[in-house]
Amino acid sequence: MTTGTSTPPAPPRVPPRAPRAPRPGPGALSRLACLAVQPILSRTVRRIAARHPSLFARLGPHQTTDFLIDPVELPFALHLRPDPEALIFRAVPRDAAPRAGAVIRGRFMLLLELVDSEEDGDAAFFSRDLEVSGDTEAVVRLRNALDDVDGSIAEETAAMFGRPGRAILARLRRAYLNDSE
Repeated sequence: MTTGTSTPPAPPRVPPRAPRAPRPGPGALSRLACLAVQPILSRTVRRIAARHPSLFARLGPHQTTDFLIDPVELPFALHLRPDPEALIFRAVPRDAAPRAGAVIRGRFMLLLELVDSEEDGDAAFFSRDLEVSGDTEAVVRLRNALDDVDGSIAEETAAMFGRPGRAILARLRRAYLNDSE
C-alpha cells in the first residue's frame, strides 16, 4: 500500500572535474632559476678570475673551501669554490646545496655591496643582517681577498652585459637604498 509520499528526485549529476596540473613547487622554481642564471654566473666568474688572479693567492689554503652564499630573498643559493685549478661558481637549489665549509647568508644587495667593500661586513654581522657559519677564517680570507680588488666587481660584471647590465645594477642599487631607508 502506498501512502502518497514519493522519493525526492536525485540531484543532477555533475561531471567530475578534470584534475588540475600540479603547480610547480619551490623546488621546481629554484631549479628553473638556477638554469636561467648559470650562464651569467659562469661567464662572470671566468672573467673576474682572469682579471684578478691575485684573489686566489690571498685565499691561501682556503682556495679549496666550498662557500655557500645564500641571498635569502632569491630562490637559490650560490656555491663558490675559488680554486683556480677547478673554479666553481654555480646556482644551486637550497635543498641540493653541497656541504659547505663556510656559509654566508644575507639579503642579495647586502652581499653584493660586501663584495665591493661598500658595506661594513662587521657591522652587518653584528646587526644580524649577515649570518656567517662554518669556517670563519675562510670567510675572513675571502673578505680580505675581495677588499684587495681595485674597482667594483659588481660594476665589472654589469659592464660585461653592456647598457642593460649597467641599468639593472643601477636599478637594484636604487631599490636597495630605498629599502634600507
